[in-house]
Amino acid sequence: MKKYLSLAVAATMAATPALADKVKVGYMTTLSGGAGIIGKQMQNAVNLAMEHTGGKLGGMEAEVIFADDQRKPDVAKQLANRLVKSDKVDVVAGVIWSNLMMAIHKPVTRSDTLLISSNAGPSPIAGSGCHKNFFSMSWQNDQTPEGMGKHLQDSGVKEVYILAPNYQAGKDMMSGFKRHYKGEIVGEVYTKLGQSDFQAELSTLRAAKPAATFIFQPGGMGINFIKQWKQAGMDSVSKLYTVFAVDGVSLPALKDAAIGVVSTQTWSPDLDNAMNTRFVADYKAQFGAYPSFYAAQAYDTMMAIDHAVREAGSTDTEAMRKVLAKGGIPTTRGSLAMNTNQFPIQNIYLREAVMDADGVATTKVIGTVFENHSDAYASECKF
Repeated sequence: MKKYLSLAVAATMAATPALADKVKVGYMTTLSGGAGIIGKQMQNAVNLAMEHTGGKLGGMEAEVIFADDQRKPDVAKQLANRLVKSDKVDVVAGVIWSNLMMAIHKPVTRSDTLLISSNAGPSPIAGSGCHKNFFSMSWQNDQTPEGMGKHLQDSGVKEVYILAPNYQAGKDMMSGFKRHYKGEIVGEVYTKLGQSDFQAELSTLRAAKPAATFIFQPGGMGINFIKQWKQAGMDSVSKLYTVFAVDGVSLPALKDAAIGVVSTQTWSPDLDNAMNTRFVADYKAQFGAYPSFYAAQAYDTMMAIDHAVREAGSTDTEAMRKVLAKGGIPTTRGSLAMNTNQFPIQNIYLREAVMDADGVATTKVIGTVFENHSDAYASECKF
């Protein structure tokens, strides 16, 4: 696999003049610490996308500069400024965490550089704080939990206990869930971001005995929560539902513990389209595991840039922006439409964790909760 350039906050890099026949992408994600497991999947997917495009984007020579944000907003802001001002990238992309996206949104978009999210979709930049130079290739934070809220509402679940980390995405996820779930919320708890011990929360849950429990606990937080849930025998107390806790990041660690857990998501490894089939097969062949939705969205981000450059015929920001705003972007989810705030309009699927034919834990689509679903903030966005 071709090795692309990495950038650490302490690195000293000479400014390189922008070349008209070269596309430069600054890809920011978390590559160190406990959350590095997510960022490394995204990095793998970006590199795989570059292999699939022959090392080019839109037919032009391309360079990808990886930047490790260390899950710190101040580091992310420093890196964004370096990528824009020193490296003179055409696009800044990536970003897992909503608080980091909030830190870099204005510095990047106001520099007349495209900012394309591979994951974070905080509500403030989907509504009145939107900007024409920002695009999401994932979802607005509320969208996926809206699907779970609707599923539980339609299923007649009368009461739910909800938990999420105490940061922007956690608050958005809970807002999204409650937008479509109209039953009783018997408890709403915000845990510490990065928390690993959930014994106190599980004790409270056991006492409450809710019919259902809904969690947003991404990455290692979800792994720890579900393992502790199982160890405490909580399946006999409440039915567990999730978003962003049971996926290609957590399943290799959870294995049997996650089987049967239901979640909502905009993507799944078994979506039946040519791009997704190739992506999943090649990712598994190279990295020995199913890709996560983080990886799929990172791959889609690179394919969106490839599409924008090809159709625009250049790396001109406004020309690429107009291409992406039209939608029709080829992705692992099919042809992706864009809303007026430049967040996707897409399906929300119901997924179940299962074992595949080889005894490997994965997810499969068991239903579609929303078709062509728009986020709740687009009407507030005015460019």
